[in-house]
Amino acid sequence: MTHEEHHAAKTLGIGKAIAVLTSGGDAQGMNAAVRAVVRVGIFTGARVFFVHEGYQGLVDGGDHIKEATWESVSMMLQLGGTVIGSARCKDFREREGRLRAAYNLVKRGITNLCVIGGDGSLTGADTFRSEWSDLLIDLQKWLLVCFSLSGKITDEEATKSSYLNIVGLVGSIDNDFCGTDMTIGTDSALHRIMEIVDAITTTAQSHQRTFVLEVMGRHCGYLALVTSLSCGADWVFIPECPPDDDWEEHLCRRLSETRTRGSRLNIIIVAEGAIDKNGKPITSEDIKNLVVKRLGYDTRVTVLGHVQRGGTPSAFDRILGSRMGVEAVMALLEGTPDTPACVVSLSGNQAVRLPLMECVQVTKDVTKAMDEKKFDEALKLRGRSASFTDLLPVPRLGFCPPFSLLSGSHTVAVMNVGAPAAGMNAAVRSTVRIGLIQGNRVLVVHDGFEGLAKGQIEEAGWSYVGGWTGQGGSKLGTKRTLPKKSFEQISANITKFNIQGLVIIGGFEAYTGGLELMEGRKQFDELCIPFVVIPATVSNNVPGSDFSVGADTALNTICTTCDRIKQSAAGTKRRVFIIETMGGYCGYLATMAGLAAGADAAYIFEEPFTIRDLQVANVEHLVQKMKTTVKRGLVLRNEKCNENYTTDFIFNLYSEEGKGIFDSRKNVLGHMQQGGSPTPFDRNFATKMGAKAMNWMSGKIKESYRNGRIFANSPDSGCVLGMRKRALVFQPVTELKDQTDFEHRIPKEQWWLKLRPILKILAKYEIDLDTSDHAHLEHITRKRSGEAAV
Repeated sequence: MTHEEHHAAKTLGIGKAIAVLTSGGDAQGMNAAVRAVVRVGIFTGARVFFVHEGYQGLVDGGDHIKEATWESVSMMLQLGGTVIGSARCKDFREREGRLRAAYNLVKRGITNLCVIGGDGSLTGADTFRSEWSDLLIDLQKWLLVCFSLSGKITDEEATKSSYLNIVGLVGSIDNDFCGTDMTIGTDSALHRIMEIVDAITTTAQSHQRTFVLEVMGRHCGYLALVTSLSCGADWVFIPECPPDDDWEEHLCRRLSETRTRGSRLNIIIVAEGAIDKNGKPITSEDIKNLVVKRLGYDTRVTVLGHVQRGGTPSAFDRILGSRMGVEAVMALLEGTPDTPACVVSLSGNQAVRLPLMECVQVTKDVTKAMDEKKFDEALKLRGRSASFTDLLPVPRLGFCPPFSLLSGSHTVAVMNVGAPAAGMNAAVRSTVRIGLIQGNRVLVVHDGFEGLAKGQIEEAGWSYVGGWTGQGGSKLGTKRTLPKKSFEQISANITKFNIQGLVIIGGFEAYTGGLELMEGRKQFDELCIPFVVIPATVSNNVPGSDFSVGADTALNTICTTCDRIKQSAAGTKRRVFIIETMGGYCGYLATMAGLAAGADAAYIFEEPFTIRDLQVANVEHLVQKMKTTVKRGLVLRNEKCNENYTTDFIFNLYSEEGKGIFDSRKNVLGHMQQGGSPTPFDRNFATKMGAKAMNWMSGKIKESYRNGRIFANSPDSGCVLGMRKRALVFQPVTELKDQTDFEHRIPKEQWWLKLRPILKILAKYEIDLDTSDHAHLEHITRKRSGEAAV
């Protein structure tokens, strides 16, 4: 990109005006989206306006529409709800109300509107756009005195506002909008739900109680479904998949079997819109009365209600809202009179633009199919937008399987390798229980490859992994020891315990251990068994996967800490905080936490920096920032970003250069990033990965069975199971060698590096992107039509 092209990108919005509003129910992460729209809009040279109280503010005008500044969106990231307000608006549904709204926009020269809300809000925006030309014609007539407006618009104003661009962002905790993998607010709602479920679980165990928890989801069961996976619930009711006619008998039998096996509690999750196959509602009170009447269990109902909408947004929602806000501004500024209204959606790890009304129509078709009791069609229409295809088979993990399935046909061992990561236990639980459901004998190995060599192996039954989903750390124990020096002992134990397949859950050591096992097959035939690596590490540095189990939990820990640190600076003198994060040489945590926490800079190994960057660019930026009303700074440093520019060095440099302007503080977060209860994302992700790995393993064992023994020596018999874009895929460990920087223990290409320019743009007004950022900025600003289909 030339200097001229770079300048053009920075001046894309000159002469243009953007309005942003939030409508309908609030959702955590809306503020992140608003902040991104404002700052990226200003960065491109546009004027940006807040519309307070949603469409009502657009109709009422006046002080409800105010120009936003860079500083006006500071400290918004960590706030729940919507700072600019939201309201239901009957006036906008009428043409007179839309005339008023159009008048207010034209008089301010606003021709670009970003609407953050649900499908109803987005449908209203599209209607507004489609009749814009007719509204302008009416607004040029003197008849407007009938509507109490100050006067008609001029021909010049009408010409300048000849068309209206609309871009929608979906803010809905239900994740009920078709066309996007996740809506803004859903992940945060799951955080609130799991906090309550975890708390209830402890009291339920103490008193041997059954709890029926009702979560939101009038037309969509996503929250209920993921919650059931994340807490190991005994049963889940969702509107898209009504239970069989004799569900009462099945439910009571399952609960009884669970208690017989030693469990002291039962958890039943109910979506508020749950129904049976005849369309009759299944309420939480109905379920409670059933359990009390038939089983006599002490049963309580908890209706979570609006607590699910509240609280601090999760790291995922902050990043999602920020990325969608960036894409929305670019879509608006690149729009033409012929550009249809679009909605910004999440597809895998990419923000993409889709036709707004196509997505709205599919969403409405789901509701219609459910009203007509065509539940299979509704699930098909939901498709990947809510991941129902992937999730629906997995709730069986919470149910006791029929005894006939526990006969045992193959023997699979599962173990953890490397450093502990939240979600490892959920992956082990999923692997064990899916293995048992398939009729396999499942062994667990303690202390990784070292335990495999020493024979620290035992058989796991159904109850062995009970309650593991929400527990952090590694219940099996985990060590960084690699297998190469212990091939002889490992081979002996593979034979002794008749291990026919191996599931390895861990980080970079798990991956390199898999490579060593492949190499060891040349000497030891016993190592010729299928194995699969499930990436689980806070560093998110395993080749072959965009995400690793445990990284989301660590990211949220960092965000929570940064929020508290920033809050501690409120009311004090000007202060800059330097925070050191984990990650080895991988800058994932520092970059994503910087984006989620609103950092001024994030130093990482993958993006080399010099003393000039530290002293001139960043210190000068902070000096300028301290002259504004925002008198605190936040800088993140990946632990191995530079061997000389250490955390102490940066702290000392900032302390010296900031004398008389700001003072500095440093914090090394350390191993707290590896601890804690796993987030809903990590529980859900780990559960799906474990189930997928065991399904693959069973197939590979059958393929490898020859002459009464297992012999697997092909490259695809040793794989990494990874998340790539929208799918879980298996890639041979040997094929990933060329994609790996072994010296620094990172993949050679990492998708999240493309987000670095967003971090910089959102951090400061004036920015001089370096050469390495130009391609990424072009990636952000280019028009992406047709990248995904509804």
